Amino acid sequence: MLQKLKSFTAAIAITAITTTSINAQLKVPAPSPLQTIKQAFALSDITIEYSRPSAKGRVIYGDVVPFGKVWRTGANGATKITFGEDVKVEGTDVKAGTYAIYSIPNKDSWEIMLYKDLTLGGDVAEYKKENELLRFTVKPTTTSDKTETFTIDLANITSNTVKVQLVWEKTRVSFNVVADIDTKIMKTIDNTIVKDNRPYYQAASYYYENDKDLKQAVEWVDKAIANNPKAYWVLLLKAKIQTKQKDTKGAIATAEQVIVLATEEKNDDYVAMAKKLITENKK
Repeated sequence: MLQKLKSFTAAIAITAITTTSINAQLKVPAPSPLQTIKQAFALSDITIEYSRPSAKGRVIYGDVVPFGKVWRTGANGATKITFGEDVKVEGTDVKAGTYAIYSIPNKDSWEIMLYKDLTLGGDVAEYKKENELLRFTVKPTTTSDKTETFTIDLANITSNTVKVQLVWEKTRVSFNVVADIDTKIMKTIDNTIVKDNRPYYQAASYYYENDKDLKQAVEWVDKAIANNPKAYWVLLLKAKIQTKQKDTKGAIATAEQVIVLATEEKNDDYVAMAKKLITENKK
């Protein structure tokens, strides 16, 4: 009886070990790891999700990635880009939303497509041109350094423009994205400046940064100063606006106020900026 019990116990132990071995998952690094990049852009964000293959000594374009054929622009599934607001891609209107990026590499030019059907994934054999939102052609450039792992980045970012770059081996391809934020911001300023909670400083700053009506910018910044006379950062904005207006005397006088107030608050950065502005106006 005891022998049977031992045999039964051993059988259970072996079964448990076997089951554990079957269910165990060996975690290893993905050969083409997934990356998601999210960049604040204009009044929202741009998000890109893609998998990153590596060259591993191979010739990429014209071999691993054939010329003249649709490529998923990465590894595994389709590369996806999400625009948080309406934009223009290479001059064409694109509504806010998520699109797949497919491409057709060639030696001297690339065709890049924004694709509406997100279910296609990496199966380019089922690619249908009628599902394209947009197709455009760009020229590849040669980089001085080799990029081992396929990389997508967002470069040359301004308040309303950004360049999407695809880089691998010694090839870089890029396309431009533009957002029309000026119309939206101007409308917001018009709608809010007349209300009780007046964003005078923000409105004046936007007018200054974007070369709009500087006389109006001064009017608004003066109202912001009246609301908070010791706000040296607001006074510095006024000095910058006066400098752009070529009101040298006024800019120097305002910058001197900044130095006094910023010194009281022990803010050396603003003291330095005000002194630099004074020097520029005295040239």
